[in-house]
Amino acid sequence: MITFLACIALLIVGYFTYGKFVEKVFGVKEERTTPAYVNGDGIDYVPMSTAKNSMIQLLNIAGTGPVFGPIMGALYGPVAFIWIVVGCIFAGAVHDYLTGMISIRNRGAHLPELATKFLGKAMKHVVNAFAVLLLLLVGTVFVSTPASLLHLLMDGKVALGILIAVIFVYYILATLLPVDKIIGRLYPYFGAILLISALGVGIGLIVKGAPIPELSFQNFHPANAPIFPLIFFTITCGALSGFHATQTPIISRTTQKESQGRKIFYGMMIAEGIIAMIWAAAAMSLFDGYNGLSDLLAAGGPGAIVSEVSTLMLGAIGGTLAVLGVVVLPITSGDTAFRSARMIIAEYLNIAQKKLSSRLWIAVPLFAISVVLTQIDFNILWRYFSWANQATAMIALFVGAMYLYIAKKNYWIALIPGAFILLMVITYILNAQIGFRLPMNIAWYGGFIGTALLLVLFFRAAKKARANNLPLEEDISNYNKVA
Repeated sequence: MITFLACIALLIVGYFTYGKFVEKVFGVKEERTTPAYVNGDGIDYVPMSTAKNSMIQLLNIAGTGPVFGPIMGALYGPVAFIWIVVGCIFAGAVHDYLTGMISIRNRGAHLPELATKFLGKAMKHVVNAFAVLLLLLVGTVFVSTPASLLHLLMDGKVALGILIAVIFVYYILATLLPVDKIIGRLYPYFGAILLISALGVGIGLIVKGAPIPELSFQNFHPANAPIFPLIFFTITCGALSGFHATQTPIISRTTQKESQGRKIFYGMMIAEGIIAMIWAAAAMSLFDGYNGLSDLLAAGGPGAIVSEVSTLMLGAIGGTLAVLGVVVLPITSGDTAFRSARMIIAEYLNIAQKKLSSRLWIAVPLFAISVVLTQIDFNILWRYFSWANQATAMIALFVGAMYLYIAKKNYWIALIPGAFILLMVITYILNAQIGFRLPMNIAWYGGFIGTALLLVLFFRAAKKARANNLPLEEDISNYNKVA
């Protein structure tokens, strides 16, 4: 398991080296007061400690992504390890850090508002619709997923409908109440369960000497699905995910100092990458090869893999705790997905959220739509979601690149991963069954041409924005309160 252990080490080293480099490029302003104080409202803008913010951020961005995605991606073989490590250090963590920090500089703004400011007013309506749809899908699926896992864990003794209803009630409370009342209090405990379960499985793999395959660029997928571009849409959370750009502004509104950003945003993405590595390794090594993994996935989905791995590694009691850790993931992303959707709509319609009635006015229709969506087969919708997720990541990275370009800083740290995922996004939708169904070679030509054209447009817009001295941050000069 040299490859596995080396990849874990690289992720940790990446935090202390490239993470520090990205922080230096951005340029922390320690004296600048954060939105938690400037815009403090006791609801969404509430200063919280680094440890609490870090745990909430990890649980917000994780979902089932760093578990289910790597399990599915494990079908490709050890090449999945490469994408997790490279994607996490150079794309995902950069994406999370820049969106979080730029949001802090702009009153805790969400991605649609940032995209409007830095990429043009034409993006406002598109990105708002995109983000709300993405969050609705995430929230709805993250009702069904944990309910199904709990139903399985309880041997069907509690009706699935009851479990779904209980999770919905929790989501409603977490969406409406001040961030420090439920999310701030429960997440540290949820986080402990998550970390213990992931570490338990990881240590179990090492202690039991699981036959984790070594580095190989060969495609082991039983169905011969192409690595490029499919792996980038199979493993998202744990490597690069646009969903994170909808979550980081929640914590940008509760961060006390800019210097805490690297631990909260970059560091928690690295932690998610380690979780992804553990589950990918487990899936590759415990089911008699990729055909065995494929058969079990076909029979019971990723949830069956989670249950089987947990029991094999940790026994009945430990396995139950591990499954609970995985149950925590979607619940703690579902609640903040709905909360983010509420805040994005509020910003779009310019509705203050101090009053409970104002929050209800937005939240009730959201949950009503979500209840309807739980009755629909998500197989097709989820494929569109996967594509939309990476398209959102691309937009967020281009926002970061634009910010750094205007600031005359090293914008390549965001533009290179942004251009790469843009190429994959275009190529995938041109070839995919849910897209234009073009032959793969034609799709690649279209991907390269489309990427080149959009990069030309980006540089034209960036030069104009720099020449016009587009303001990079919110003016807080009238704020005199000492943080």
